[in-house]
Amino acid sequence: MGIDIARLEDLLLQMSAEGAPGREFCEAISELASTGRFGQLRAVLPGIVFDELWVRYRQDPAAFVAGWRNLAQEMRQGFVQHARQRLTSLMRLQPVGGSGATPAWQEIQLALDGQQNELLRAAFALELIGLVEPAVLRAAHLRECVVAAPSSEEADRYLDEATRCYFFGLFTACAVMCRSVLEEAVRQKLPVALGRLVRTRYRNAATLGNLLHEVNNNLQMTGFDADFPRVANLVNDSGKRAVHQGLLSEDEARDCLQNARGALQLLLRH
Repeated sequence: MGIDIARLEDLLLQMSAEGAPGREFCEAISELASTGRFGQLRAVLPGIVFDELWVRYRQDPAAFVAGWRNLAQEMRQGFVQHARQRLTSLMRLQPVGGSGATPAWQEIQLALDGQQNELLRAAFALELIGLVEPAVLRAAHLRECVVAAPSSEEADRYLDEATRCYFFGLFTACAVMCRSVLEEAVRQKLPVALGRLVRTRYRNAATLGNLLHEVNNNLQMTGFDADFPRVANLVNDSGKRAVHQGLLSEDEARDCLQNARGALQLLLRH
């Protein structure tokens, strides 16, 4: 049975609209404010949210009440979109003061986040649904990375994280993790004497570039495949660009991941 991602998104939006908590919340705030019972909100709202609302109410009580009544009418259609804006605001730097006071919809988010978290739950669900189809297309073009010898559990976790970053569009993070995969795998495969020398020379802080320099100078001692340093250096270059020169594109991340996997296969041949 096929999975219709667009239908899943429609169902989620429908479920969210049916159970929209924002409208009832807005109506309650406007009612308490208009009848002089604003203080009762202190018992149900996080302290910082109550303080922000109280300041706004004291500045203009009539406008405060009218604004929340209007929001009550808008929230059934718009609360999921507001939730996604709220999520975006958590992931980006916000200038002090911004373009004015905190939007009323964000006050709703902050208040309800402290209760059942339904708004953030809906926002994350929509965000993750949107990642499914691009991730499927990226995964369809990969094949298993088959190696003859194991490396370490830590290297496996790094590769897992690098691959997930690629699937879900975190391309710069993917390249950084690819570099970490090879750092760990090379450390595990160095001959004991060379590993001791590297730890001493770089004070237990050798980067992938340092490790590849030592491997290249001692290739016969390591027993590594002669093509390994070239492929691994491609990964190192991508990782350095990711850290120092800016965000990577999808193509750059894919190439880096493929090179990392190829380097691991060369390194772990036996």
